[in-house]
Amino acid sequence: MSRVIWFEIPADDPERAAKFYEDVFGWEIEKWEGPFDYWLIRTGSDEEPGIHGAIMTKDMGEVVRDTIAVDSYDEFSKKIEMQGGEMLTEKIEVPNMGYMGSFKDTEGNIFAIIESNMTETSTK
Repeated sequence: MSRVIWFEIPADDPERAAKFYEDVFGWEIEKWEGPFDYWLIRTGSDEEPGIHGAIMTKDMGEVVRDTIAVDSYDEFSKKIEMQGGEMLTEKIEVPNMGYMGSFKDTEGNIFAIIESNMTETSTK
């Protein structure tokens, strides 16, 4: 079974949004050291049920987006389209993470899928 493993919250001002979620929910939020404006969110300890996520700038998307872990990106992208979903982005490799892309479901909701390559010793 595939599970939601990540969420992203779009923001005009990620720093302001980070302060809001820290103050309201007590989440731990820190700016990612990567090549774009992305803030990592820890929503609680790893022993508790729940998922972690991120805050991103609205130029990366304007809706809350969930990421779902799948065994095979190619298999699930075909299933999504066969069931009436729409591919929004091509499959991309995220270094040290896996292969992912964004889709729209039959109701217009946007989500991403990711196939992990964390166990691979070399990149494809």
